[in-house]
Amino acid sequence: MENTYQDGDNYVCADCGYEWPMAAASNNDAESDSVVKDANGTVLNEGDAVVLIKDLKVKGSSITLKQGTKVKSIRLVGGDHEVDCKMEAGSFMLKACYLRKV
Repeated sequence: MENTYQDGDNYVCADCGYEWPMAAASNNDAESDSVVKDANGTVLNEGDAVVLIKDLKVKGSSITLKQGTKVKSIRLVGGDHEVDCKMEAGSFMLKACYLRKV
């Protein structure tokens, strides 16, 4: 994501403050085998469409992602924020627990 940066041996998400080791980011093949589930326990796959189940405030800006917003063609990535997506408000990495498969 464009708002992440390197800090020593870690990557840092400027939006939420989450940090993860650089070594884990280079092992995406091992993490891609893990199963990502939405808020209802349904397995998410690359390219699925999802809906936000809760209003989410974006840290560092006045943007709020509204409940019920449909997101098309998601991409699954490793780390704490499992879902990478593009919306009208920009590109975001979201946690799967705030999404529901359509």
